[in-house]
Amino acid sequence: MLAIIPARGGSKGLPGKNIKSLNGKPLIAYTIESALNAKNIDKVIVSTDDEAIATIALEYGAEVPFMRPSELASDTSLSIDVYRYTVNRLEEEFEGEINEIIILQPTSPLRTSQHIDEAIDLYINKQAYSVISYCEEHHPIVWHKKLTAEQKFVEIFDNITLKNRQDEQKTFYPNGAIYILNKEILSTNNYYTDNSYAYIMDRKYSIDIDTIDDFKYCEFLLK
Repeated sequence: MLAIIPARGGSKGLPGKNIKSLNGKPLIAYTIESALNAKNIDKVIVSTDDEAIATIALEYGAEVPFMRPSELASDTSLSIDVYRYTVNRLEEEFEGEINEIIILQPTSPLRTSQHIDEAIDLYINKQAYSVISYCEEHHPIVWHKKLTAEQKFVEIFDNITLKNRQDEQKTFYPNGAIYILNKEILSTNNYYTDNSYAYIMDRKYSIDIDTIDDFKYCEFLLK
């Protein structure tokens, strides 16, 4: 399966995060290495608009067959447009059909090759259209509220009856680590169909680095 690691240069929350040194190694290197060590992945592509990211990606064994255009590297660019562009261009340049891809975001450095292989096995065994990694939410979603500008509470759900946490049904959230997508899904703007499945990951592997606090916590865990 083809792995695509999307890594644009611009990041307002944590500038330069994709190549920032995490416990002595560039952040993106963790994802490249886990992808290369996965038995179900035969090619690892980094999609980037940044020359420094491309250089480091090549050093760690990934391929960067072309640079991402600037219009697909802005704060408002949709990720699925990046995946469509990458797949279409790869098919055009190498004259081969790509039927499915796995997206591995570099901001999930604790995701391992075992996680990748297990998610791909689930995708294959279920003959799924998509498999997306999820993590259990520790607090009931019905506790969540919206807030007005004056910080008054606005209910999200109707007719809520308060229960103890252990009595609420478990809920799960996408942790951003793994997205396996059938090519047909790329023609839509939705990752989910009635043939989509969750690959459940433990919370300790599910950190998604967006801020300096996330980064420092991840470094603490690695040490």
